[in-house]
Amino acid sequence: MATESEGEEDAATAAGKLTGIPQLSVEDDLREMANKAAWSVSSCKPGNGVLSLRDDNLDTYWQSDGAQPHLVNIQFQKKVKLQLLVLYVDFKLDESYTPSKISIRAGDGFHNLKEIKTVELVKPVGWVHISLSGTDPRETFIHTFMLQLAVLSNHLNGRDTHIRQIKVYGPRPNPVPRQPFHFTSPEFITYSCLR
Repeated sequence: MATESEGEEDAATAAGKLTGIPQLSVEDDLREMANKAAWSVSSCKPGNGVLSLRDDNLDTYWQSDGAQPHLVNIQFQKKVKLQLLVLYVDFKLDESYTPSKISIRAGDGFHNLKEIKTVELVKPVGWVHISLSGTDPRETFIHTFMLQLAVLSNHLNGRDTHIRQIKVYGPRPNPVPRQPFHFTSPEFITYSCLR
């Protein structure tokens, strides 16, 4: 039996608005890609910088300092496939510092970023999953050098923003190089190449 709040969450999700989930759960065929990137932010308060986004501690947070939009830049040395952006935000703790509208942009660098998705958050508490795939069902990932998260507005018209964690996932590579098929069982992997 669904409670009233569950019904509200279902309606918000159906309308393209995200609320967050308490536990981080990601499919097994995805791997975390953010440790291969150079991270930067548009601004931060002392002690609440970019390192707080990657420390795996939900009690710390990045806090912006300045005019919106607030930016988190994730740059890779080579072109990578990205499929999922996951961030942890907590409206109950951060209130007006919680993002309400986020733009995701991708490109080769700062000079040619294109918006690929805009997401509205409705009092989110927990992990918010943002798929980076396009509107075409065959597009399951983006191929890019740079990903930018732009916080366009906050709840309650807040000026600065808090984001507690960000993770970026891409498809796991095929374990057998130069093999067009993705075998998962040890038996198939053993006999997958010709001698």
